[in-house]
Amino acid sequence: MSRPATRLSPGDPAPDFTLTDDTGQQVTLSDLRGQRVIVYFYPAAMTPGCTTQACDFSDSLDSLRASGLEVLGISPDEPEKLAKFRERDGLTIRLLSDPDKQVMQEYAAFGEKKLYGKVVEGVIRSTIVVDAEGTVELAQYNVKATGHVAKLRRDLGLDAARS
Repeated sequence: MSRPATRLSPGDPAPDFTLTDDTGQQVTLSDLRGQRVIVYFYPAAMTPGCTTQACDFSDSLDSLRASGLEVLGISPDEPEKLAKFRERDGLTIRLLSDPDKQVMQEYAAFGEKKLYGKVVEGVIRSTIVVDAEGTVELAQYNVKATGHVAKLRRDLGLDAARS
């Protein structure tokens, strides 16, 4: 198993990255400076928990954007699978492909985790909020797929009634 990366904390610089999205476009985190960005990591497109989470973020996207937040979902899936995921579930968030898990490792969103009582190596469902200057504002690891957006809104002090 790989050596676990150090988890990010508020105040840390967010590692910059460039990844391909589900349309084949390159997306670079530093190009989004000036706005806050929710970067969330999920294990696999088109699985029940990941679908719930992606739909939740998509359903909340307009209100999150109204609060100055952009959303990027990152998984190890190839762009073609992400495109099918977007189409199948009507997703509106940007889905990015990290097939070599390099960005996930930099964000400590890949490593040892418990799955059904066993220790395995895989994607750790995580959410990092990056502020307008590129600094970690909030870092949450081992998040639950269901209800996560509502919890995130509360943690960020956003008006939950606006969702």
